[in-house]
Amino acid sequence: MSQSGKNGLTYSDAGVDIDAGNLLVEKIKPHVRSTRRPGADGEIGGFGGLFDLKAAGFIDPVLVAANDGVGTKLKIAIDANKHDTVGIDLVAMCVNDLVVQGAEPLFFLDYFATGKLDPDQGAAIVGGIAAGCREAGCALIGGETAEMPGMYAGGDYDLAGFAVGAAERGQLLPSGDIAEGDVILGLASSGVHSNGYSLVRKIVSLSGLAWDATAPFGEGTLADVLMTPTRIYVKPLLKAIRETGAIKALAHITGGGFPENIPRVLPKHLAAEIDLDSIKAPAVFSWLAKTGGVAATEMLRTFNCGVGMIAVVSAADAEKVTAALEAEGETVFALGRMVAREEGEAGTIYKGTLAL
Repeated sequence: MSQSGKNGLTYSDAGVDIDAGNLLVEKIKPHVRSTRRPGADGEIGGFGGLFDLKAAGFIDPVLVAANDGVGTKLKIAIDANKHDTVGIDLVAMCVNDLVVQGAEPLFFLDYFATGKLDPDQGAAIVGGIAAGCREAGCALIGGETAEMPGMYAGGDYDLAGFAVGAAERGQLLPSGDIAEGDVILGLASSGVHSNGYSLVRKIVSLSGLAWDATAPFGEGTLADVLMTPTRIYVKPLLKAIRETGAIKALAHITGGGFPENIPRVLPKHLAAEIDLDSIKAPAVFSWLAKTGGVAATEMLRTFNCGVGMIAVVSAADAEKVTAALEAEGETVFALGRMVAREEGEAGTIYKGTLAL
């Protein structure tokens, strides 16, 4: 029984359970060990995580860093009580941003904040983070768990991730030789990935469907389909970059969709002409557009619409790069081409119609 006298209070009385935190650390140690790779083989528990660049095989590396979260996709995880895949999303959002610059992800750190720490829930989340790290080939070398009563409502939590990668000097992307006539290849997404979920949740509430209702598109429940983890493109892209030497630029299609993300890797005198007829949008996007009455232009600037990543290559190399990516399990299609851009014109232009 907690004492009410001002000298008898404990941290636990204030709502923070140190024992629960320690239990979580013990539960996640096997997950962390499973992500070891050359350069990182320490245990968690120190004040900082270590990484040995020389042991990882780098000679003259440039480090590349990225951080991200999962956004309001977390609210679906909480409402549907499904916590084992959001960690994959967290890693994917960070490491996909590294590989587009030609960098190999090396290590990852996470930040997990909650109102009340549930060690089993925390272990499920970190299990997902470890799975994502294994898929990306990076080591989970540390993290922070914060129990903050009064800051988060019961059951709520938030996640942030931080990834560091490296590339040998002179091998970063985009390369400086993107030219008019170059081909834009699209790599299929696994679904909605981790962007636009505030709109997704609004559309679901309009539909009146519960998270455990059978999805009107795809297989499984609505929550299952909408919680499909973000695709991690790291290993196929690194292999294609190294094997072909022909990838000039990559762009990760996240928040802001096509018009915001593609121009980030293009020179100012070129625009990406996207052939919307080439996109086979998964059924989930058709359902979202129809149920929410969302215009195609709004879909393209909010969601990936079935294209999670784009690659820019010369027309002569398109076949070779496509074959290299398909050999690693990616679904690749010709999405468009580079055209001249006048000053003040948009960096992404469309032809054809998005089939929704």
